Amino acid sequence: MISVDTKKKELVGRFGQPGREWHRTGEPEQVNTHDFPQLADGKAIPYGVYDLADNSAWVSVGIDHDTSAFAVATIRKWWQEMGRDKYPNARRLLITADCGGSNGNRPWLWKRELAKLAADTGLQITVCHYPPGTSKWNKIEHRLLSRITANWRGRPLTTFQTIVSLIAKIPATIPPRSSSTNETKRKSRSAGMNSTGTGTTRSTSQAINLYQSEPL
Repeated sequence: MISVDTKKKELVGRFGQPGREWHRTGEPEQVNTHDFPQLADGKAIPYGVYDLADNSAWVSVGIDHDTSAFAVATIRKWWQEMGRDKYPNARRLLITADCGGSNGNRPWLWKRELAKLAADTGLQITVCHYPPGTSKWNKIEHRLLSRITANWRGRPLTTFQTIVSLIAKIPATIPPRSSSTNETKRKSRSAGMNSTGTGTTRSTSQAINLYQSEPL
């Protein structure tokens, strides 16, 4: 069972972060006085996969757009790097997610990419979406994402590597154990399409091997 979600997008550069860190007297961390997007070196989009049973996590940091393809690619990366070795006999995978955003209950691209993942891995994938207004019930919110925020408090996120390093260095005494990667491949945008350049038509939507289970 895994819990997935996207963390708040962060501007990359010398921008102030909430919180406090110890520094020598007279040696404060220099940051910009404004957080205008045009002053940033880019935008970081952390997407996390939290394993409830193992209390471990995988985080991919996107640099372009938060899309359903990126969300499922992160889940696939978690399975390849962590999940497959920990659960070699697994036949089913339960995912808990919000009902909005890239992993919401409406985007057909999310469903199509999950169907591809299921076909490639042989897993029977079930997704449980939390109702509107209950996203904070999702375990990843307070078991991973809040820990990431606390770990980079008061530190400017000057580079993508800084972000990846701070995520990977969550203290072992504060769960979870996390691994992180930077997704550096940029994706083209086209009118009427998502940021991966692929659209989901009615015919492709109907071809997805998908069925609705009874509400829990």
